[in-house]
Amino acid sequence: MEQLEFTATEDEAGVRIDRCLSDKYEELSRSYLQKLLKEQGVTVNGKAVKANYKIQAGDLVQTTLPDLTEPDILPENIPLDILYEDDDVLVINKPKGMVVHPANGHTSGTLVNAIMYHCQGNLSGINGVMRPGIVHRIDKDTTGALLVCKNDTAHRDLAQQLKAHTIKRRYRAIVAGNLKEDEGTVEGPIGRHPIDRKKMAINYKNGKDAVTHYKVLERFGNATYIECRLETGRTHQIRVHMTSLGHPLLGDEIYGSGKNPYHLQGQTLHAMVLGFVHPRTGEYMEFSAPLPEYFLDLLEKLRK
Repeated sequence: MEQLEFTATEDEAGVRIDRCLSDKYEELSRSYLQKLLKEQGVTVNGKAVKANYKIQAGDLVQTTLPDLTEPDILPENIPLDILYEDDDVLVINKPKGMVVHPANGHTSGTLVNAIMYHCQGNLSGINGVMRPGIVHRIDKDTTGALLVCKNDTAHRDLAQQLKAHTIKRRYRAIVAGNLKEDEGTVEGPIGRHPIDRKKMAINYKNGKDAVTHYKVLERFGNATYIECRLETGRTHQIRVHMTSLGHPLLGDEIYGSGKNPYHLQGQTLHAMVLGFVHPRTGEYMEFSAPLPEYFLDLLEKLRK
């Protein structure tokens, strides 16, 4: 049994408990949280509350997660596009629309289900039964290179590299409009949006430091093809930072304008390059995930 807890901030005051928990614990599905609330698995200042309870600043919110049983997450024979594999690590080219790891109430069709089948149980356990092997993640509709660890030793080493910002990550994106500068840096702490709890935003009060460097690769007048280099890896970092410049990613259903003339399924973002020091050999390794077909097709349309 695991217990999660936090003390509510002034920004969270007045927000319904079910909504706040959903924002706070993205890995847990809304339906699962509703079930916990019904079963009195959530307390505020020691007392069980209902889903419509509105949080007050200073509230101590505790959520008790019952132990998961092994059959909750099953290996599934889902094809993987493998860029590299050895006894310690696996580098996957994740397709669009695939969620990286299961959440309670949503336990199939994810990358974790696929790697459990492929690796036959040889995955690191540091992040628990919901995220075996997962060191970092990318959004459901973001494609590209993702690192998986097969044992705890490799996981600890690579998690430290991530924390030290020494893992090389280069993304490709297409943003709306014509960026003024050929290259630049966006610095702004990222945290939960103060009004729209589904969004992240530049939040100087409660955000975590975030730095994105960008470089223009090609201009189309009404859109710009760019490369982004991450110093940090915050949730929705590139999407938030580019939106803050007035240039949201094409197809972005959360941060975009809502207009979608190219009929895209989610943001146009691809994790192209991933480089790290191998945890066993100490050798620097770098991998490149080719641009997906939808991205290449869009570039062709924009060029015309």
